[in-house]
Amino acid sequence: METIQAPPNVEYDDLAPSSRSLEDENPFATMMASFDEAADKLGLDPDLYALLRKPDREIQVSLPTPMDDGTLAILEGWRVQHNAGLGPYFGPLRIQPGLRVDELRALAGWMTWKCALLNIPFGGSAGGIRMSARRHSLAELERAVRRYVSSLLSDIGPERDIFSSDLATNEQVMAWVMDTVSMHARHTENAVVCGKPLNLGGTHGHVDSIAQGMRLVLRHALEHAGLPKTGVRIVIQGTGRRGGNLAQMLAADGHKIVALSDINGAIWNERGLDVAAAVRARVDHNDLRRSKGTYEVIGAEELFTRPCDVIVPCATANVIHLRNARTIQCKLIVEGAHAAVSPRASRILSERDIEVVPDILATGGGAVVNYFEWVQNRAGYVWQPDVVQSRLARFMDEAWAELMALSKEHEAPLRMAAHMLAVRRVAQADRLRGLYA
Repeated sequence: METIQAPPNVEYDDLAPSSRSLEDENPFATMMASFDEAADKLGLDPDLYALLRKPDREIQVSLPTPMDDGTLAILEGWRVQHNAGLGPYFGPLRIQPGLRVDELRALAGWMTWKCALLNIPFGGSAGGIRMSARRHSLAELERAVRRYVSSLLSDIGPERDIFSSDLATNEQVMAWVMDTVSMHARHTENAVVCGKPLNLGGTHGHVDSIAQGMRLVLRHALEHAGLPKTGVRIVIQGTGRRGGNLAQMLAADGHKIVALSDINGAIWNERGLDVAAAVRARVDHNDLRRSKGTYEVIGAEELFTRPCDVIVPCATANVIHLRNARTIQCKLIVEGAHAAVSPRASRILSERDIEVVPDILATGGGAVVNYFEWVQNRAGYVWQPDVVQSRLARFMDEAWAELMALSKEHEAPLRMAAHMLAVRRVAQADRLRGLYA
């Protein structure tokens, strides 16, 4: 098993108006639309509404980074800290050539709502460096990461803001983050970052934590949708660490993975794919179409139009949108990526009685296991794999039960109910803490 900056002269309010006037389907618009709808449904106090709509702070740093050829590159980095009502900030660090600040705002917001929904005592944050990890050497990447971390030392830490891994930030990058902070602190500070190697304070289970969380949630969702426990026909978009691991887990559970996709396209077999062979082809050749077995090669858009029981989009935002929402032939969608279903598509799917399990719950296993890593680091004690898995199951089961209770109470779809529960918890925390000048 495998494992851009905002346009110049644009004010923040131009990027974050009320969802009622948002027309573009993009991650930031989706995050804000979900928040606005939940706030409206809750009748949120106007002052709390205004407070929660904007991040607590946004930090931009310039990163002078020596290149291997002796030149100096001035890279850019950001950290968006959304809300600390429930605890220290926590969220991903990504390295991406086309990094956009509004994407980081969306990620930070999602982390706030995700942690609140799952009862994790963290607020949300997100950060990144605008550069291509593939086009730079390992030494150049290390220098950029260390410069980024050192530029943020006064704003990060185990009790301030904790990093987690994301795009192009693997265990090695997380180790550099830990070491940089530790060198300045003059002692080992492993609780400042999650997703580290196991022998540097990482935790068992972090590699497939998101897939494990989705597997647990899917079991509840199948029952909720009136589908059988096994033998369900499932389409999965993406075969990386998230989608690939999930496909193998669900195949082992007795489900039929009828379609898988990667950047090259998708493969389909209504009787079920050889998942292990497909994942091997993706790892060995970076192309599912070179997999052994019987299948039909189809286009990426066609992936969502074939009949199935469950669709799990694990790759990019807004892949289910206004233009394809009416062509989908399934009974259940589980968002395996943030904002995989756009707000307008969500309304269409609701009209068609297609339930959507929201991203802030479905992908929550990663946040939960990262929280476990932080707890273990703070306690100086390592949990065994079975302990991690049993505690992950408890968090996911409890979150599902609380979500279902609120959904029934307000007769709201799962996606709406999840954001209502999260927004209510954060608003309550901010109200209790009050304002301090």
